[in-house]
Amino acid sequence: MITPSIATFLITILNIGILFFILRAILFKPVTKFMADRAKKIEDAIAQAEKDKSQSRQLLQQYEDQLKQAEAEADAIIRSAREHAQQQADRVVAEGKAQAENILANARRQIEAEQQAALVLFKAEAAALVVSAASQLLQRDLNQEDNRRLAGLLLQELGK
Repeated sequence: MITPSIATFLITILNIGILFFILRAILFKPVTKFMADRAKKIEDAIAQAEKDKSQSRQLLQQYEDQLKQAEAEADAIIRSAREHAQQQADRVVAEGKAQAENILANARRQIEAEQQAALVLFKAEAAALVVSAASQLLQRDLNQEDNRRLAGLLLQELGK
């Protein structure tokens, strides 16, 4: 059996104390410092993440505001383009109506001129027919002067 002696006991306690101080200087302080540094890095990373998250929210809000502004501008541009297109359409329709009215007026003038020309031709032909019929009735040959005089009288009567 082993009997412990007080000297062995004191040497063991002294060895444990020396070992404690050596381990504390060599192992505990660096491990504690490493753990403290690691905890600080984690805290800094969390703080940076919160800061980045806040900036991300701000950027998201800015982008949403810009998107809303862009949509509003797009709506304004579309509205303006529609108004411009409507004005163009109204202008084209008005020009078309004006051209149609001009064409109709020209056609009416042309028809009236053709009617006047046809009337003059008709009067001349009617006068020639009357002179011919009159000469056959009279059974005699009328000269140019008689033809003109009779045609003039006929035209005066027709003009009335």
